[in-house]
Amino acid sequence: MSSQDFDLILDPSKLPEHVAIIMDGNGRWAKKKGLPRIYGHKKGVETAKKIILKTYELGIPVLTLFAFSKENWERPKSEIETIFELLKFYLENELENMQKKEIKFVAIGDIEDFPKDLQKRIKYTEDVTKENKKMKLCLALSYGGRTEIIRATKIIADKVKKGEVDPEEINEKLFRKFLYTADLPDPDLLIRTSGELRISNFLLFQMAYTEFYFTPICWPDFDEKEYIKALYSYQQRERRFGRIYEF
Repeated sequence: MSSQDFDLILDPSKLPEHVAIIMDGNGRWAKKKGLPRIYGHKKGVETAKKIILKTYELGIPVLTLFAFSKENWERPKSEIETIFELLKFYLENELENMQKKEIKFVAIGDIEDFPKDLQKRIKYTEDVTKENKKMKLCLALSYGGRTEIIRATKIIADKVKKGEVDPEEINEKLFRKFLYTADLPDPDLLIRTSGELRISNFLLFQMAYTEFYFTPICWPDFDEKEYIKALYSYQQRERRFGRIYEF
């Protein structure tokens, strides 16, 4: 990284409204250091806290973190239990801070997949912070983009069957109402760490016009300066949403 990377100036008027992040590379980070994967996840939580704070300080309204995917259930049981413990600890210990900063916590995904005590903690955090207005922190938990789309389709099909929805009324606006992200804007920027160049079943419907930023840096090493670099890259792009601008 050159010295000029530390001097990037962001334009406050061009910040994204919604940043989504695939926090990848915790295990690889730990392996490179000769440590068990659990240490990568612990360090990853600390990184998440820093990025959440920087997002808040910048005044970006929505941050979505891909914390646990549907596919992650295939990981070793011990690793899954560690992730659950870290999530529960985070929610318990950061609630006061969320309240002070007026951060609204939202979880998307099949929360009912989790142990009952963790489900209760997630729901409690959502309930306590639901009136907060300054920022939305969204965690994707047991989330899969295809599952979300199928779920929304089934709900609409059931409403059609019951006569509550006319098939001719089905459009993008109506479909969005039945997504987990119904109350969130689409992501303007997706960041993925650790060098992988794919979106891994994350917010498939919502990312039709999202700008992508990939970095080889593993999530535990993704600090505020790297975050600024990603936001700066976003600000250099022209977002046309399929349109052509004449000059």
